[in-house]
Amino acid sequence: MAHTFLLEPGRWAMQGNWLERNGMPISVKGMTLVAWNRDNWFTMATKLIFPGSDRSEISLQYKGRLHEGERQYTFLLQHNIWGQVEGEGWIGLDTIVQRYWVLGDRQRRSGFETLHRISEDRYYLSSGILAGHFLTNTMEVSLERQST
Repeated sequence: MAHTFLLEPGRWAMQGNWLERNGMPISVKGMTLVAWNRDNWFTMATKLIFPGSDRSEISLQYKGRLHEGERQYTFLLQHNIWGQVEGEGWIGLDTIVQRYWVLGDRQRRSGFETLHRISEDRYYLSSGILAGHFLTNTMEVSLERQST
């Protein structure tokens, strides 16, 4: 079974939990839209909200390139709080793993994400954000492909 997230255009709903250092888990919901053009460039837009919390929403705008037949890609990301971010991803048999780093950041923030394929229409995302060498927060969400 081939990956459907990222490798195919689509709309994905997400729901799960966000955990910050020394904090209790809070609910997170969001949506991700993936689109492709003819030159092997993809765009991905994600918006995260935190219902019942005073935490500000997070919006992410990705642009990346995956050459046909390749299993590795790079991307640029515009983050509404951090600014410019660069990253790379690897496409495994059952997972997609991404790592990224914030450009020009004095806190040296970086992060990683693992998307594990459950089925053609469902993935499980586990991610973490670091400042320097310290884990500052994690997110665990289920993603479900929405019909178009």
